[in-house]
Amino acid sequence: MSDSKSRVHFRVMKYIHESGMKLHLHSIPIATASTIYHKFFRENDLNTYDPFLIGATSLSLACKIEEENVRLRDIINVCYRTLHKNKAPLEIGDQFWALRESIASCELFLLRALQFTVVFDHPHKYLCHYLKALSDWFDPQQWERYPIANTAWAFLQDSYHSDLCLDYQSKHIAISVLYLALLCHGLEVPFHKYARKKWWHVFSKDVTLETIQTITTKIMDMYSAENQLPR
Repeated sequence: MSDSKSRVHFRVMKYIHESGMKLHLHSIPIATASTIYHKFFRENDLNTYDPFLIGATSLSLACKIEEENVRLRDIINVCYRTLHKNKAPLEIGDQFWALRESIASCELFLLRALQFTVVFDHPHKYLCHYLKALSDWFDPQQWERYPIANTAWAFLQDSYHSDLCLDYQSKHIAISVLYLALLCHGLEVPFHKYARKKWWHVFSKDVTLETIQTITTKIMDMYSAENQLPR
């Protein structure tokens, strides 16, 4: 993928995540919207479709899939204001109804394009279990001293700005963001050096250190790409 296309996708991901937060969505619908977007453009040309329309439609579709009770009117208004920060709020009129019709039609188009495969196994549930298990291995005071859980969750949420979710198992992504969080805080799992089994193999037998390091490198590269975006 060219740098220019990568920058466009990154901007749309920021747009999806910002709109999702303004709509007070939980993390799973935002993750589902991001995955729908990435999956669509994995198979389709960016120059053929409006990425921001696909982004807004992915968000609307994700709310239905994950059973988030959000009105389409609110999605349209929030997405419009997020994309056009310097414009007045959208009023009920021709432009609103045109956007509503576009998103409604695009939802069916996306479902068909993705062959109705829009239910995903996200890393979030695995990360919850891994954090609980890992907290039991640490000294309670040390675990409370460092925001390992918050850091890992932040890495997981940000990872959806890239298409990692399409290329790696959810368990492996969850382990990788946990590995990266520990690395950022300069921590090691107690007695890891002396254990016969690596801590990540306790959670997933088939994950390798090479896979973990590849995923963490891609996440860090994503932050580098963000810093190169024009302000």
